[in-house]
Amino acid sequence: MAIGFVLISTAPAKEHEVYEQLQTVPEIVELHPLFGEYDLIAKIEADDFNILGQIVVDKVRTIPGVIDTKTLTGIRF
Repeated sequence: MAIGFVLISTAPAKEHEVYEQLQTVPEIVELHPLFGEYDLIAKIEADDFNILGQIVVDKVRTIPGVIDTKTLTGIRF
């Protein structure tokens, strides 16, 4: 299993709309608003890192109002 923590920047005043859309992505298992450089952080679980990348590109970055993402990959001990 692949785990990714995706830091998401949104367009000004689009945080709530992006948050609502991200809640519909089944692979996102946690979603939290942030203050600071990024507006949201999403924890994504996928079968492998290729699928994780596809989720970020196809399901997260295509949401209107998302202007940037940074993905941190995690491992399980």
